[in-house]
Amino acid sequence: MKQIRWPFWSRMILAAVMVPLVFVMGCTVKPIDFYQNRQPQLDIVAYFKGQTRGWGIVQDRAGNVQRQFVVDIVGYTDKAGNLVLEEDFVWNDGERSRRVWTIRRSEDGTLQGSAPDVIGKAQGAASGNALNWRYHLAVPIGGRTWNIRFNDWMFLQPDGILINRAVMSKFGIRVGEVLIAFQQQNRQGRK
Repeated sequence: MKQIRWPFWSRMILAAVMVPLVFVMGCTVKPIDFYQNRQPQLDIVAYFKGQTRGWGIVQDRAGNVQRQFVVDIVGYTDKAGNLVLEEDFVWNDGERSRRVWTIRRSEDGTLQGSAPDVIGKAQGAASGNALNWRYHLAVPIGGRTWNIRFNDWMFLQPDGILINRAVMSKFGIRVGEVLIAFQQQNRQGRK
C-alpha cells in the first residue's frame, strides 16, 4: 500500500488549528481541588458500601441517546481494605452485563482501580463533593473491541444522589458521553 505524504504547508495549517484547540480544551476543566469546599462531602468508599442503583444513558457525540441502562451495585471492602463494586447492568435492548471493580485508596488519598475490561489502572482523586476518575475501557462495538478513554466526574448532591458524567474519547476526539444518577438503596438519603 502506497503511503500518502502530506505537503508541508498542509501539516502546518493542521498544527496551527489543532494546537490552540487542544490548549483551549485543556484549560476548560477545573482541577479537583476547585471543589474542596463544596458540600456534601463525598467519601466514595462510604457512599458505595451496601446497595446502590444507577440509571443511565449513553449518548453519541451529537448528543443522541443510543442506549439506556439500569445498574445495580453491591459494594463492600475486601480483606485488604479495598472497595469492591459488583455492578450488574440491564440495558434497554435486554442485554445484561457485569463489571467488578476493585478500588484502592493510596496513602496520598488518590484512588486506583481495576476491572477485567479496564486497560491498565484507573486513576482518581476526590475533593469536596467531587471525584474525577480516568481510565481506558475495552468496549465492544460492531463486532470489534475499541479502547475508549473515559473521563468521569462525579458530584454528590443533597439527599444522597450522586451524578456521574463520563466523557468518552478515542485518539483525543470526543465520541460520546455517559450520564448516570446513583441512589443508595439500603439507606435513607443523606443530608
